[in-house]
Amino acid sequence: MKPFKTIRAACVAAAAGTAIAAAIITAAMPAQAVEVTIGYLGRQEPPREPLSFVEPILEDEGIQGAQLGLKDNATTGRLLGQEFKLDEVIVPEDGDPAAAAREMLGRGVRLIVSDLPAQALLAIADLPEAGGALILNARARDDSLRRDQCRANVLHTIPSRAMLADALGQYLVFKRWTRWFLVEGPGEGDKKLAEAIRRTAKRYNTRIVVDKPWTFETGNRRTDSGAVNERDAIQGFTQVDDYDILIVADEGDQFGEYLVHRTARPRPVAGTQGLVPTAWSRVTENWGATQLQRRFERQAGRSMTERDHTAWLAVRTIGEAATRTNSADPKTIEGFIRSPDFALGGFKGQPLSFRPWDGQMRQPILLVNPRMLVSVSPQEGFLHQVTELDSLGDDRPETQCRF
Repeated sequence: MKPFKTIRAACVAAAAGTAIAAAIITAAMPAQAVEVTIGYLGRQEPPREPLSFVEPILEDEGIQGAQLGLKDNATTGRLLGQEFKLDEVIVPEDGDPAAAAREMLGRGVRLIVSDLPAQALLAIADLPEAGGALILNARARDDSLRRDQCRANVLHTIPSRAMLADALGQYLVFKRWTRWFLVEGPGEGDKKLAEAIRRTAKRYNTRIVVDKPWTFETGNRRTDSGAVNERDAIQGFTQVDDYDILIVADEGDQFGEYLVHRTARPRPVAGTQGLVPTAWSRVTENWGATQLQRRFERQAGRSMTERDHTAWLAVRTIGEAATRTNSADPKTIEGFIRSPDFALGGFKGQPLSFRPWDGQMRQPILLVNPRMLVSVSPQEGFLHQVTELDSLGDDRPETQCRF
């Protein structure tokens, strides 16, 4: 019987130890959970029609990333007695985001994730009620928002076009592909990206040997003769002086894919198609990214896009600051986010932080093709006196931002 008494005594002791540990944890936690409310503001819009049936039509980009970020915040917040709430507002297509933001601010929400284009973002940031708020831009990549149109109450988790262009440019210089053929699409975003690429070419002393606007009207590629017509048209369009790589600016994904494997010379394609610089891609598996990808897929039933990831980063930025400061006060949270002590793990190999001169999140840029991570910028050899991440986009001496 002695062994049974010993076992019983051990069980009693273990139960007592568990009770003591639970009491210690309970005593350390606040008597009542503190709530941290994060606003999410988006607008309904027609889903982008993909160029190929291979890609799904997405109607929930952004918000899915924010919801996963909220779950991740809750994991650590629960231990500190913090509860995170997402105040989601999706404005109708013909609605006014500024009016919705005014109502959200009236509810006392001071930490807002913006999934809106540049003009709508500026309208919100300029509201008198938003003066004491912090807005995290997860959607608009316009360089102007980091330059002459920057706002003191706005931070950016999505990289600017200048950052994407520099990331691609560094890799091309590393490969010694320094003669570029630039094709600019007709869209407003296409023109802005093309301008960023021209800036990068000057910055890294490369040459744009050919600079052409896209004028070819693509027919119905799904007709029996569609592939032949496109082949012949692009063959003529790309009969130009020799170059190392074709860089296409087609943010709307209207024509860039047609150029791949159809150019007159056997040359690679990069930019918005081919080799693509991006904040996130479903092909990345490094630095624990597979774990994030799988958790997102279980939640959303699809792959995480760049827009999802930048919304996830915005929500996680607030959660990380709230956890590190053990505070739900928006000003305390914002102060820590802007401090040199802030660092966020974004599954990209380096801690992420914000530049004090324009509010842009420092982050590596992935260079991917449809199935593989090709490289990551900053590239080796592109040095910086503070951090190599500041070699992407506007550095402090170059900034036009004046808060």
